Amino acid sequence: MEFKDYYDILGVDADADKKTLKAAYRKLARKYHPDVSTQSDAEERFKELSEAYEVLKDDEKRAQYDTLRQYGGAGGFDPPPDWRSGDFQQDGGEYRGGFSEFFEEVFGRAGHGSRHGFSEQHFAQRGDDIELVLAAFLEDVYRGETRTISYQVPVFDERGHLDTASKTLKVKIPAGTTQGDRIRLKGQGAPGIGGAPPGDLFLHVKIAEHPLYVVDGLDLSITLPVSPWEAALGRKFQVPTLDGAINLSVPADSQNGKRFRLRGRGLGKPDHRGDLYVVLRVTMPESASERERALWQQLSAASDFDPRQNWG
Repeated sequence: MEFKDYYDILGVDADADKKTLKAAYRKLARKYHPDVSTQSDAEERFKELSEAYEVLKDDEKRAQYDTLRQYGGAGGFDPPPDWRSGDFQQDGGEYRGGFSEFFEEVFGRAGHGSRHGFSEQHFAQRGDDIELVLAAFLEDVYRGETRTISYQVPVFDERGHLDTASKTLKVKIPAGTTQGDRIRLKGQGAPGIGGAPPGDLFLHVKIAEHPLYVVDGLDLSITLPVSPWEAALGRKFQVPTLDGAINLSVPADSQNGKRFRLRGRGLGKPDHRGDLYVVLRVTMPESASERERALWQQLSAASDFDPRQNWG
């Protein structure tokens, strides 16, 4: 009887842990699965892989196998005289039928397999998820917009080789989406193997830099440039918001950097929105006329304000 070195079949060391075993099995099973491989010995290799993993993933069967492994070798396999095989009961694992003579000698005859002695569908692996960054404008995430995206998904060609294909989808960005939110599109990821479902597509929302607003979580801030005399005298300004312009009253003697809070004018869902902060920035004119310089001179002579009075 031919000896089966299950560790060699999976390409792992004899002390490999379960995580290593599983990774090795899945990698090779993808390669030799009859659904995707055109190699002449694919089915036989796939059956060997499945049998090896069925034994090594189970602690009890692995311990039995490791005990008997010392009797195996290139010349064949003869179990020790006192060895008594047990009845193997399937436990819902990946393997279904088609066990080798070696397996049945060691672990006992399994239940009946498919009419071919092997079911190609026993290895079913869900497709991988795909993660992408979705760049969106601030107005898109605030109101909710539909975007068309294109991306690449892995596919197997008619020869079983891994390739990529382009996929195009219309994506609805939910109103109230914020920076870093993740949109899940079920079943739009990589295709599964052996009839398993495809993975999902996850879109990580990244809000593009806006010319007016700065995003801070659910809050927004906007800079309002004002002239020195506007800050000194006070006045009403029209301030843009994502819902349209509103009037903001800036009181007299307002300081540079003063913040005004507009509640509920930020990001988020209608029942839980952040705020919009309007920050004053006192801005000097780049140049002044002779008359303006004269007025500044009059103000300088009339005022006793010293902005450096607290120095030293």
